[in-house]
Amino acid sequence: MDYITLGTTGITVSKNGFGALPIQRISESEAGLLLRKAYDNGIKFFDTARGYTDSEKKIGLYLSDVRKNIYIATKTHARDVKTLLENLETSLKMLKTDYIDIYQFHSPQFCPKPGDGTGLYEAMLEAKAQGKIRHIGITNHRTDVAREAVESGLYETLQYPTSYLSSDKELELVGLCAEKNMGVIAMKALSGGLITDSAAAYAFLAQYDNVLPIWGVQRENELDEFLSYHDAPPVLDDRAKQVIANDKAELSGDFCRGCGYCLPCPANITIPTSARMSLLMKRAPKSLFLSEAAQQSMKNVENCIGCGHCKEHCPYNLDAPKLMRDALEDYNKLLEK
Repeated sequence: MDYITLGTTGITVSKNGFGALPIQRISESEAGLLLRKAYDNGIKFFDTARGYTDSEKKIGLYLSDVRKNIYIATKTHARDVKTLLENLETSLKMLKTDYIDIYQFHSPQFCPKPGDGTGLYEAMLEAKAQGKIRHIGITNHRTDVAREAVESGLYETLQYPTSYLSSDKELELVGLCAEKNMGVIAMKALSGGLITDSAAAYAFLAQYDNVLPIWGVQRENELDEFLSYHDAPPVLDDRAKQVIANDKAELSGDFCRGCGYCLPCPANITIPTSARMSLLMKRAPKSLFLSEAAQQSMKNVENCIGCGHCKEHCPYNLDAPKLMRDALEDYNKLLEK
């Protein structure tokens, strides 16, 4: 089993973290099965957020009795002190705990710092002094904000999209974190579903001593796949390298990572799915995208009003309307066949 220590936090866990965003989409009993099975099989790091609806509640229901044996990271979208403190108290209540191992600013558009006028970082320090949080982290999709956070020396962990589809600039940031002895929590390790070979994804990230992947888990077979890597960690062999090379060639250029910051869409378009449809159709059986619901979802792209909301909120500066129009054209060609 591969282990990692997250920078200066002293948190040492297997290189299999549980990303709890998807469990908000399933029932409490289904979530409980996954959470307990993960814990019983050696996963000790669970990442959630106040913004993931009932994800924190489910973790509290099914893991509070083993709280001392696990590490919990959660997040706040708060942009003012009052909301931050309210979010923290709610998270503690939902998780049925009196402390958070890593409390993270959830993808802010700027890097909170002492003296910046918001009081946000000072509030984190006060919560830490009170024992309510143990380590301060930050998550981001914006490379400039993430780099500023790393260089500031104010944070012990950075949660950042990291996979073998990451650009050289993004991977340089991982290297900078290593130089600063800062832990990296890798979100989007499967690039929002575009990477379909989890063994290659695991092997690629295993190269980095400071990176902890958190795999978004919604189904038991997905969990089983990641658990199998405890006893037989995938290696970056010729097969994995070929998979990575092929995927990079196919998925090069600008593409939607599915982060969802473009939502909600004023025209009720499911932008992340629609913008990635051309790529998704190459990565999975086309029959999955021919349902009546899928067809209606893609037809909704025609309702785009050109308001610019998605472009303004995209941390990757993508032209989402163009991506959706191109995807709709490809999708219609599929329907014609």
